[in-house]
Amino acid sequence: MAQNDLMSSAEDVADQFLRVTKQYLPHIARLCLISTFLEDGIRMWFQWSDQKEYIETTWGCGFFLATLFVLINLLGQLGKKIVQRKCLWQLGTSSDFYMECFIMCLTGGCILILSRNFVQYACFGLFGIIALQTVAYSILWDPKFLMRNLALGGGLLLLLAESRSEGRSMFAGVPTMRESSPKQYMQLGGRVLLVLMFMTLLHFDTSFLSILQNLVGTALIVLVAVGFKTKLAALTLVIWLLAINVYFNAFWTIPAYKPMHDFLKYDFFQTTSVIGGLLLVVALGPGGVSMDEKKKEW
Repeated sequence: MAQNDLMSSAEDVADQFLRVTKQYLPHIARLCLISTFLEDGIRMWFQWSDQKEYIETTWGCGFFLATLFVLINLLGQLGKKIVQRKCLWQLGTSSDFYMECFIMCLTGGCILILSRNFVQYACFGLFGIIALQTVAYSILWDPKFLMRNLALGGGLLLLLAESRSEGRSMFAGVPTMRESSPKQYMQLGGRVLLVLMFMTLLHFDTSFLSILQNLVGTALIVLVAVGFKTKLAALTLVIWLLAINVYFNAFWTIPAYKPMHDFLKYDFFQTTSVIGGLLLVVALGPGGVSMDEKKKEW
């Protein structure tokens, strides 16, 4: 009985939180979700030579392909279009032109997601960027980074599901049909992929704190994956992951010239993107393929 009362109280708190933040939560979720792409695109801009040299050295692909890779990452994450009123031959002739390109890029792909314009096209573009980086940076052979990239893809999958229009009735006043199967399964796939992030946070040692953290984290992960008490579980994971992110990935405490600064910064924003995906789950629910939805039919 006491356990049920505790769960009911927790759900009441979560519901109150959703009522207060329902107008802002989806916007915050989308901003968090694209944060890693914004950060990565800006890093590509300021570390253009270093990134190009790394790709050229690692893959032996030559100057042209290495430059093309960095350019695709830069434009793919910060924008889909570059300055249209200047000719291509002007590239490389003016630092002012480069700055103008950069500013316009910032109003591109990621801004499309925030402004809710052409979201599906922007999501597919960012899926391509994830796949390209997974291969180019040999993430495919690093289980930890691969799972984190897949979790990031799960967040995009939830965003893509959110952007799909709801089924419309054929006549005014007639109730709308249930959400389409593709959207339901995209939400399921997104939830399952998101939990991969937490698998990289499990500590395999025998200390009591680690065992407790693993047990609680695993229980919450399973709840989100199967869609049971989903909003409460996802909100708890958001709080937990936010605390871990601020504590372990405090890149602002490391001098910018040290390699650890860039590593922690990358990790911080990638984790923030997964938090954005979980916030979408909190704001929009688990979707049709979930235990929460099935309970309504029982």
